[in-house]
Amino acid sequence: MKIIFLILTMFSFNIFADDHDDVLAAVEKYYEAREVRDFKTMVAHESKMGVCSTNSDGSFHKACLKSSAADYEKNYAVGFNSIFYPEAIKLTKDAYVVRFYYEGVVGEDDQPYRTRVTTTWIKENGKWVMRTQHYSSASFGGVHQTVRSDFEEE
Repeated sequence: MKIIFLILTMFSFNIFADDHDDVLAAVEKYYEAREVRDFKTMVAHESKMGVCSTNSDGSFHKACLKSSAADYEKNYAVGFNSIFYPEAIKLTKDAYVVRFYYEGVVGEDDQPYRTRVTTTWIKENGKWVMRTQHYSSASFGGVHQTVRSDFEEE
């Protein structure tokens, strides 16, 4: 009887094991890499199948792309953005949807930027990587508009 109980206990831990913290750590590492323009780390956190994206500029869905560090080096936008209020929601044992707000400034003239982000992270070869990303503009609607100095240490 003790052996059956032990086996059932071990089985239940496996079923209910949650990678929530690991997924959020991968998200944080990816977006920190974006912030410091560490393109090699970004690519390492993207699915080998490519990433399917929709941008916050109102354009249509983009084709799923396999980006390289050289691609990012050539085309990466200027700006400074940070994640706020990330939430990871388990879909399956190998897939999470992660949503958060992404706020900062973009462009040479530091225009305020605020968007809602929904990403899908999958476990690929034992590692959490991004498979999809969708950015939808979040208007400012009477709240503080972000400026670069909001992120500077005093």
